[in-house]
Amino acid sequence: MSEPTRTLWLKNPLGIHTGDSADARGGLVVSGSRILEAVPAGGTPSAPVDETVDASRHVIIPGLINTHHHFYQTLTRAWTPVVSAELFPWLKGLYGVWAGLTPRDLELATTAALAELLLSGCTTAADHHYLFPDGLEDGIDVQVEVVKRLGMRATLTRGSMSLGEEDGGLPPQSTVQDADVILADSERLVGAYHERGDGAFVQIGLAPCSPFSVTTGVMRDTAALAERLDVRMHTHLAETIDEEDFCRERFGLRTVDYLDSVGWLGGRTWLAHGIHFDDAEIARLGAAGTAVSHCATSNMRLASGIARAVELEAAGVPVGLGVDGSASNDGSNMMMEVRQALYLQRLRYGAAAVTPERALDWATQGSARALGRSDIGVLAPGKQADLAMFTLDELRFSGSHDPVAALLLCGADRADRVMVGGVWRVLDGQIVGLDVPQLIAEHSAAARRLLARHA
Repeated sequence: MSEPTRTLWLKNPLGIHTGDSADARGGLVVSGSRILEAVPAGGTPSAPVDETVDASRHVIIPGLINTHHHFYQTLTRAWTPVVSAELFPWLKGLYGVWAGLTPRDLELATTAALAELLLSGCTTAADHHYLFPDGLEDGIDVQVEVVKRLGMRATLTRGSMSLGEEDGGLPPQSTVQDADVILADSERLVGAYHERGDGAFVQIGLAPCSPFSVTTGVMRDTAALAERLDVRMHTHLAETIDEEDFCRERFGLRTVDYLDSVGWLGGRTWLAHGIHFDDAEIARLGAAGTAVSHCATSNMRLASGIARAVELEAAGVPVGLGVDGSASNDGSNMMMEVRQALYLQRLRYGAAAVTPERALDWATQGSARALGRSDIGVLAPGKQADLAMFTLDELRFSGSHDPVAALLLCGADRADRVMVGGVWRVLDGQIVGLDVPQLIAEHSAAARRLLARHA
């Protein structure tokens, strides 16, 4: 016999951004894994609760949702040879290092990335893992175990590279796989791990890496497989002018035309970066319902450009945020990413067009739409109880007046409490059940070994 569901009132927060129109200034009532009630200012829950948490020091927001990342790259942050490189030379410099990844490396890198995300208020993360050198064939299986251990939600995408240097692609031959291996493993992973419906914790997507590292055959076959298995598809697109030039020279097409030609222009797809689209391409993406993950920090780090996020959204494109990296961001902090997106998009569209609330909505409900989910991303009755709580007690917040705006304008970077599906995963700024100092020691040692193997 199961235990009765307990109810919890997060009472009278200092500030709250729900992404929903209901008045929740009196807090939220959580029942089991879901939000039961939004309590209006001055109100009380409609029924007795089992526990009350005084939230008067906290600003509550929906759990942040990261739509693009490469967890394994936490091992190659701030590596001197590529510190000031742009995308293509940056990739060429790092491919050889990454080819030495081991399962233990990936386990530690995934744990470090997810831990950093969780501490920043992120409750759901999408990862794009496309490197499967000898010995790392079960890389996604390794990641699934880490996600389950930390109790977060994740969309883990089975990435792929099949177009090596010998055939005109960018990656070295040691990092590419045959098409039949890629497709068979993709189907295996969906069957083994993909959860469906509200409250899913682990989902699998299919994610050929990019036009310059995957053959057209793999792109087409992946689209057909994703349709048959009913899962989402992800790839890098329109990140740099170099990529645009590659597509013109190799395929005789611009990036969106190429996407359409291989069966990817549709509502099942979300794209990383999406910077270099023209007006007509933005309209086509919106009409198709194809989503874009805006990666502000990475785009600045590699000098790739500024995505046209406001225009994409106006055209009907779901816009989410991603930290990318962690070797082209050198961090995995989702709250800092929201701040970067706020400021970068203001450079393009002006301050009035991009409010703190709009940036938070990109990182929550916009990101949820990009991942094809309607059960997360807002704090409303019936939705999953995924939320983050921040205090404003540090010197950086002293003198601030709007608690929600202060999170971004004053630079919040670490949550005090984080809940995923009604379960506390961060309490008093610490991840429940994880020895972070030990993780740092082991992860740092793995990073040194990885570079030593490459030397």
